[in-house]
Amino acid sequence: MPALLTAEKPAACLSLSGLSASYDGVGILSDVDLALAQGEVLALLGRNGAGKTTLISSILNLEPTVGGRVSVKGHDVTGWPTHRIARLGLALVPQGRGVFPNLTVEENLRMAMLWTRGAPDRRWTLERAYEVFPRLAERRRSSSGALSGGERQLLAIARALLTQADFIILDEPSEGLAPLAIEDVIIGSVGRLAREGLTMVIAEQNVAMALRLATRAVVLAHGRIVFDGAPATLLADTDLQREHLGL
Repeated sequence: MPALLTAEKPAACLSLSGLSASYDGVGILSDVDLALAQGEVLALLGRNGAGKTTLISSILNLEPTVGGRVSVKGHDVTGWPTHRIARLGLALVPQGRGVFPNLTVEENLRMAMLWTRGAPDRRWTLERAYEVFPRLAERRRSSSGALSGGERQLLAIARALLTQADFIILDEPSEGLAPLAIEDVIIGSVGRLAREGLTMVIAEQNVAMALRLATRAVVLAHGRIVFDGAPATLLADTDLQREHLGL
């Protein structure tokens, strides 16, 4: 009898095993296990103080003292310097955007391209960034400090992609944006990237918005994962939403 064929699982982009994190001896995360497959869009949810930003910082080895194991694209990156982790194709779009306000839009984008200048395979070019984000093409000569909040978020996302990242983490991308900007920038532009198969983690307080984009949702509470599953399942669980998300 011929062997049964099984679908090949997508490669893991991120794996966390027994992850703990603390600041000056104060524990924030405890025993977090999480695996993210290539092409998944993960909504990372939780109340303020639940540990979302600490989890992001732990992946990139930014600030907290980390225990356990962090693996990115099959590499055990526990303890690696942040720039070395980023070179695996992982980029952060930080809370507050973090653009250089005294530089023009194009200067910000060209800064992001510097270290990949000699790369033979450049999926993202300035021309492609302008095609995907036409508003940035219109404002290319404008000072970044003069942009609207939505335009600055577009710039931060485009800058991350121009590092040739194929896995991006967005920390509170809708923070401070008007509803129309959220619809255009987050649902429109980020949604397009999700449909094109870009792997993403979206840490958000705006639960409804994040779940519109996500293929999977994780809820953190008191530094632990209390839900990991389909967005539709979370939307149907009103008790969990009330207890851990304040909805």
